[in-house]
Amino acid sequence: MIQYVRRSICALLMFGFGVASAQTWPTGPVKIVVPFPPGGSVDMVARIVAKRLSDSLGQPFLVDNRAGASGNIAAEFVSKSTADGNTLFVTSSGVLAANIHLYKRTGFDPFKDFTPVIRLVNQPNILMVHPSVPVNSVKELIALAKAQPGKITMGSAGVGTGQDIAAKQFEMATGVKVLHVPYKGGAPALNDLLGGVIQSMFETSPTALQYVTGNKLRGLAITSDKRSPLLPNLPTVAEAGVPGYESITWIGLVAPAGTPKAIVDRLNADLNKALAADMGKQLAEISLDPIGGTPQSVSDVIRADSAMYGQIIKQAGIEPQ
Repeated sequence: MIQYVRRSICALLMFGFGVASAQTWPTGPVKIVVPFPPGGSVDMVARIVAKRLSDSLGQPFLVDNRAGASGNIAAEFVSKSTADGNTLFVTSSGVLAANIHLYKRTGFDPFKDFTPVIRLVNQPNILMVHPSVPVNSVKELIALAKAQPGKITMGSAGVGTGQDIAAKQFEMATGVKVLHVPYKGGAPALNDLLGGVIQSMFETSPTALQYVTGNKLRGLAITSDKRSPLLPNLPTVAEAGVPGYESITWIGLVAPAGTPKAIVDRLNADLNKALAADMGKQLAEISLDPIGGTPQSVSDVIRADSAMYGQIIKQAGIEPQ
């Protein structure tokens, strides 16, 4: 009986501490870690979120880019950070759902080492080709790839990235075989596509948008299940001749495991409100789909996507590094 009372008192004290910490948090700068270099879509989203939270919570939220090892360096850093709300992680689904299937050692457990906060946006890719490639549609690209099996070059930001997964899904759905050219990031791949060094690429829509609208690259289709209002004449891959095809990644916010629930709830409520208002409009303007939702929904989608990525990676014959 005495032990039960002691445990109850401890639980109440911890609960009270968590509530108090949330009421006073943040008391200083908060670090938002990003697993990729500046300029990409994850970095764009993190900076928009940092500005929103700085304005609404009255303390600076600072973006900290820690690129390397397909996001593993940043994820491991966050997983080992103090769970006090002063270190947060804006990341793509691939880091939390795909990397455990791509690496023998990641340095973190995506299911145990993080406290989910909110899914911020969904992000499609756009299938693009260099203007020198003699195709104007997905069907024409499929025909060309079948006529030249394994010769049409398709770049990506690296093995197992969202762009690579989109390409693997495309190959499986169409029966074509392309020559995958992995890069250390999306920027160098895109530069080589612009220069004609490679012929094609699935690229994240916020980055691809300017090159398609500027006629520097030829957009063939978008990988979402519906057309983008920013590119209403660009069909989905499914509409363009690959029924049922869809390839979406997402960007979300998580914190180190053990971060007080009251802090997580406060962040979740603030960002859900922002996603339904001006911040959501700002994200939509760069071809991202605002999502929001509960912390539990983030946990659910990580597990579901991990199972999906694992199956695709296995079918593609990609061996863990």
